[in-house]
Amino acid sequence: MKLIYTLCYISLVFFMLIIFGCCKSNNVSVGYTFTLAIPSDYSGDFNGKAYLMETDQMPLNFRTAISVEAMDGRYACSLQVFLGSVMVWSSGHVSKFYTSDSCVLELTKMGDLRLKGVNDDDIGWRTGTSGQGVQKLQLLESGNLVLVDAQENIKWQTFNFPTNILLLGQRLSVATHLTSFPTNKSSSSFFSFEIHHDKVALYLNSGSNNNSNNYKYSYWEFQPSESRNLTYIELASRGLEFFDDKYRNFSQIFAPYQDSARFLALDNNTGNLGLYYYSPYKDKLEASFQVLNTTCDLPLACSAYGICTFSRTCSCIRMLARDQDSSNGDCNEEFITGNQCGKDEVGIMLELKDADSLLKNATSMSNSSKTRCANSCLNDCTCAAALYSSRTRECMFFDMVRGVKQVNRGSGLSYMVKVPKGRIGKHKKRALQKWVLVLILVADGIVLFLVLGGLGYFLVWKRKKRLRDMNCSS
Repeated sequence: MKLIYTLCYISLVFFMLIIFGCCKSNNVSVGYTFTLAIPSDYSGDFNGKAYLMETDQMPLNFRTAISVEAMDGRYACSLQVFLGSVMVWSSGHVSKFYTSDSCVLELTKMGDLRLKGVNDDDIGWRTGTSGQGVQKLQLLESGNLVLVDAQENIKWQTFNFPTNILLLGQRLSVATHLTSFPTNKSSSSFFSFEIHHDKVALYLNSGSNNNSNNYKYSYWEFQPSESRNLTYIELASRGLEFFDDKYRNFSQIFAPYQDSARFLALDNNTGNLGLYYYSPYKDKLEASFQVLNTTCDLPLACSAYGICTFSRTCSCIRMLARDQDSSNGDCNEEFITGNQCGKDEVGIMLELKDADSLLKNATSMSNSSKTRCANSCLNDCTCAAALYSSRTRECMFFDMVRGVKQVNRGSGLSYMVKVPKGRIGKHKKRALQKWVLVLILVADGIVLFLVLGGLGYFLVWKRKKRLRDMNCSS
């Protein structure tokens, strides 16, 4: 039944495209309206698109589409720009527009581009360009979707509203940044790539994108060697270029391949930042350079309450005393999930020696002891973990247990996790610490055992073979 309905929907869209036209032009004029029907029944895997404009570059061109996508039990309507099959811009990147009847794209006679439902009062997105002399919507060969007046002056452009992708020729200033949202719908965290006057940095943001009280942790930074006031960056064919307040290029992150970089992308799943180029041999876009090269350098490589070990695998930070089997891969089932604090609600801080955090720029306390650091986190309702350095006597506080990685012995680092009172049992704190450290090292121990065992077997086999060859020759 779903197949029949989908075929009927595709036929309806095709009929509408015949009437309104599709993909043969790179611009539309004021008064333009296009309507995409919404399915009457919800289908979780539904994703319908109608391509409205395209450029004529080869082999990859840009296309503009109006899209209806099933999301969270509803249908989201958005305007999108594609490079090949890769979506490089969307009107619904930060805020979704849900509608139940129709998805309508309209360029009003007053020059306002908007997405709405059937009724004029059901407006989900707009450019706010009414009365500015806009004459048409145009898709440029750079992938920039623009509203222009009769003299071709740009009144609005997608390049001023970046998503998670920076296209060739597009600039990013201190006033704008790239944002990328993890595909895990239960997560409220998101990544961002931001420009400062002395550096560029990647951040893991804890909480909603619209909340000004978010926690923001950096996990990668690049500071140009020359000390200048960084004003903006621009993606060029050779890589990412840095400009000062006098518009002079003073630094660059080079693309390693000779092929021209097509875009810079902040990955939704990993938070990694990479340059992408088109491979004519594979006929697809591929990463030519990424700033983070190992698994344990990615902030969400492991699940919450997981730790990335030397073998680049994840282990759960678990309690020794537990009544149920917790081998289902959910690392946070034994730890605090609610807003609990104080010694009446929380028992201890579980210490992991020689464990570090990728997350920097956290709230910190200097000239502290380890005990003071632990107690401060225990009594802070927003604190989930703390990192203490015995060398610098600095204590950092985190509202999430993510980005934890194993480091070499003797580092002087201790990562402490808040533990629920009901999970402590009758075991002493020292026993818990020892068990956790053994658990962290068990994956690496198994790998080392297999490697050494295999090497030993190979040496014994080789020696026996040599003896047999000697006996045969004699």
